[in-house]
Amino acid sequence: MKNWYEIGVAGLAVMGENLALNLAGRHFRVAVWNRSYEKTAAFLRRAGKFDAAGFHTPEEFVSALERPRRILLMVKAGQPVDDCIEAFLPFLEEGDILMDGGNSFYFDTARRERELAAKGIRYLGVGISGGEEGALHGPSIMPGGAESAWPFVKPYLQAIAAQVEGAPCCDWVGPEGAGHYVKMVHNGIEYADMALISEAYAFMRDYLRLGNADMEKVFVRWSKGPLAGYLLDITARIFRRQDPEGEGLLLDRILDAPGQKGTGRWTVAAALDTGTPAPTIAEAVFQRGLNADVALRSRGAALLPCVESSPPVERSSTLADLESALYAAKICSYAQGFALLAAAEREFGWKLNYGGIALLWRGGCIIRARFLNDIKAAYDRDPALENLLFDEFFRKALAVNLPGLRRSVAAGMLAGIPMPCTASALGYFDGCRTKRSAGNLIQAQRDFFGAHRYERVDRPRGETFHSDWN
Repeated sequence: MKNWYEIGVAGLAVMGENLALNLAGRHFRVAVWNRSYEKTAAFLRRAGKFDAAGFHTPEEFVSALERPRRILLMVKAGQPVDDCIEAFLPFLEEGDILMDGGNSFYFDTARRERELAAKGIRYLGVGISGGEEGALHGPSIMPGGAESAWPFVKPYLQAIAAQVEGAPCCDWVGPEGAGHYVKMVHNGIEYADMALISEAYAFMRDYLRLGNADMEKVFVRWSKGPLAGYLLDITARIFRRQDPEGEGLLLDRILDAPGQKGTGRWTVAAALDTGTPAPTIAEAVFQRGLNADVALRSRGAALLPCVESSPPVERSSTLADLESALYAAKICSYAQGFALLAAAEREFGWKLNYGGIALLWRGGCIIRARFLNDIKAAYDRDPALENLLFDEFFRKALAVNLPGLRRSVAAGMLAGIPMPCTASALGYFDGCRTKRSAGNLIQAQRDFFGAHRYERVDRPRGETFHSDWN
């Protein structure tokens, strides 16, 4: 029946297919289209008796949708998004809504919104986190773009999102590319979270010499405390998975060469572009690249001097320090992520609800963690909070856990355990609390070799000076 379907999903790879099933499972009438009809047919078989229909051509697909048409694009970021838009444009009408649910770069999203607004089409960049399982059962959804479109898509996106304490992990984020920017920052924090956990694992495995069974118990215990969250939960589960092809733990058979898709690098680039210190996120990206270079590390292991170390006789206090280190470092990495959100607000003139964003990340996504509620409370206490570290709750938490962070970083360094992300979190904290930094020497050097001028502590800000250092 023409104009019968409420919402359309274009692109039926794993994420698109599962989001379409999620929509259909909540009794929405769903139309689907894929460039290859074989995937459309496979989706329809999986959908069974749900009220869903597949179409062969963009024209048939668009014509089957109610006005204003709501189309969720679930195609690969980059040129495929532009190609998909071009395929649908001839059949769209003024007021129709396109939503990009992929991992698009936020500048591309802002460009597309401007271009389509000139044609009367409303465009949303919709950050979606949660992977295959989240897409099917409830992801975190971060919509931004043409705000006039939000009331028309809100019932659908909030219905399929994860629900925490009766609230959907989906709400309006902001204009232009804000939705994809917030998703990008989520992914940057995710990189840091994963790196910090992996460094704790390396510390236990290579310095404390714990076996897999003991490490599983540690992660299970940690997952019930202030570190509770999705990544700790799955880490504990990973330590229970036996190798299906042989003896032992599957983790021990996995090559230590992690991949990445680019959103972490975008986050670091955004930090550089806005002058926002985010060292823990940056180190996570750099270390993932170093880990992936298996050949270089193999040559380094053969050529470079190693460190001989012995595990401490009493491990329980060292493990307690490591738990404190992970918690304190995690606070610092989230502070960096929220500082990036504040930088975007200044740079682009967006008005972001930091506490609301923390709530979006409580369910469905990868970084969902118990202490996101504490972040929401921090911004409730002070919506203009300059830095998350300055909140009373987090100041107290850091005061308790920083000694463990310092001892763990020192022990790891002395034992030759690479912990760059954990160490960078400590460096970030110490940098934030240092009233008189060594930056005066850098400025003197710049003036010496390049006449870049400097400010003085005894003169007003903005007044600059140059000296003849010779």
